[in-house]
Amino acid sequence: MGEEAWWLLLAALPAFLAGLSEDLTKKVGVIPRLVATMASAAAAAYSIEAVLPRLGIPLIDELLWSWIWLAWLVTMIGVAGVANAINIIDGFNGLASAVAMLMLAALGYVAWVLQDEFLVQVCLAAIGALAGFFVWNYPRGLIFLGDGGAYLAGFFVAEVAVMLVVRHSSVSPWFCFLVCAYPITETLFSIYRKTFLRGVSPGVPDALHLHMLIYRRMVRWAAGGPAARDVTARNAATSPYLWGLSSVSIVPAVVFWHHEVILIFCVLLFVCLYIWAYISVVKFRVPEWMLRRLKNKKAYFEG
Repeated sequence: MGEEAWWLLLAALPAFLAGLSEDLTKKVGVIPRLVATMASAAAAAYSIEAVLPRLGIPLIDELLWSWIWLAWLVTMIGVAGVANAINIIDGFNGLASAVAMLMLAALGYVAWVLQDEFLVQVCLAAIGALAGFFVWNYPRGLIFLGDGGAYLAGFFVAEVAVMLVVRHSSVSPWFCFLVCAYPITETLFSIYRKTFLRGVSPGVPDALHLHMLIYRRMVRWAAGGPAARDVTARNAATSPYLWGLSSVSIVPAVVFWHHEVILIFCVLLFVCLYIWAYISVVKFRVPEWMLRRLKNKKAYFEG
């Protein structure tokens, strides 16, 4: 894969080691991990020129062209944000790893269309590593990503997205936004919910993420009775709902990757869909087709 691959791997070390340190010590806070991931993004920006030249927003794009330090800052925040977002959704067996594979497949497909051999190889290598992990993690949870694995996977997703935009002017940043829409929306909504609705720090953990609500208010209800003892089965039954939600943004991103206006519309539509889904689960207003599926699962658990 050449010299670039080695620089990318070396750049990933601060993000990975910060997450691994948290796994081993439970004493590394969110801010130090974000700073370490920003350092990884800065290392990639310096070594392989992975600096966002545009965001698809006219006024901001002009500033990025004029002030290179701002482009670096936006890139570092964006990469750290996506890596942290993957860590946030890593709550159930197979959830974060499968979503990361779906996103890498979408990014890799566009790289293949554009004949970018390096990015295609990076995506395939990352998907292969995650697939090897996935078969042990889902459904029984024999191993886990931990913060180290989640930050590493998120870093690679973010860097591939950045490099696609950097290396190909035909790729809109909105394509990358749409591919990563689920974890990004989850993170931004979580920040809003904690800061403005609960009045607490965004770094304070809680059990009100969408995947946790689906587990508590839908899947746990579906299991019911004696089946409630099988926590692992209920854990695994949660992830497919979020794979489906993530695919709602990834599929149109792949289909319309070169149509920026449609991509922007799909991003806004997905945000509305996410908010509707969140409110529906909170208020127990679950669509009928999901209720039927849950009833079938309940019969499976009890059988």
